[in-house]
Amino acid sequence: MFGFRPEGRRVKDIDPIVQITPYLMPMRCDAQVFLDHEIEYETLMRYIAKKAREGVKITFMDIIIAAFVRGVSQVPEINRFIMNKQFYNRKELTVSFTLLLNTPDGSIKENAVKIFFDPSDTIYDVSARCQQKIANNRDPEEGSFVIKLASALLKIPGLATTVVGLVKLLDRYGLCPKALIDELPFHTSMFITNNASIGLMKVYHHIYNFGNTSMFIGMGKSNRYNTVDAQGNPVRKCTLPIGITADERVCGGATYARFFAVMNKHLKNPELLEVEPEQVFYNNGVEYHVPKPEGVFVPKAKEEEAVQA
Repeated sequence: MFGFRPEGRRVKDIDPIVQITPYLMPMRCDAQVFLDHEIEYETLMRYIAKKAREGVKITFMDIIIAAFVRGVSQVPEINRFIMNKQFYNRKELTVSFTLLLNTPDGSIKENAVKIFFDPSDTIYDVSARCQQKIANNRDPEEGSFVIKLASALLKIPGLATTVVGLVKLLDRYGLCPKALIDELPFHTSMFITNNASIGLMKVYHHIYNFGNTSMFIGMGKSNRYNTVDAQGNPVRKCTLPIGITADERVCGGATYARFFAVMNKHLKNPELLEVEPEQVFYNNGVEYHVPKPEGVFVPKAKEEEAVQA
């Protein structure tokens, strides 16, 4: 209320052309823009295979999330959201996604989770956080907060409508408890879906009006096709397509271009994600940190440096 929110700090020094957009497009679904990108499949596959030989499990989604985290560390303006036509810098860097539960009868059940990242995270940090979160949330017997809440609300007719409406109202005016926001996957820097894991094409997923997600990335199954190289020779290429849906009100097009340039640079050279960024940039008035995860792989070069130190 009055511009204060537990998960964000209000921004006032914004370009007027950008600042007026929420008044022209009040809802996120009004301001969705769609971007198409093809990642070089073989580059990532070779990197994943190399890490596997070193005893480290890295997935395609780990790399994409790590590239996103690195992009935010260099272009923090992306890590904003809009509520009630006001701009907010996030006080955290989070990524949400859904995962399939390990059901004993093979039935399809899903869970939605959210992971908190530090802007300085390496690919090893990102992978460790993702693996820990997935391992802790795949058991259908335990159930996450989201599953338990949804199940409880649906037991009594009309209760879901009432409670969800109340949460939306509280959220709109910044009165939603921080503990609840931390659990809800809809309040996140980016939401990602891995359609490739179930054999589907990429999608341009809508951005939820509930919550404050400003970007959605949809991975699709690999795409193989024939083309020609720079010399005109026929070649066979394989790419990993992703569809990106973004809230165009969050920042100007030039800022989005800078962010995707950083992200694409690291997708083309995933080795760059093995070290922390030289410098992390934050939005004015906001700085956040998350403790490093336990059991993170340490490359031999770093081990030797630590011993010498």
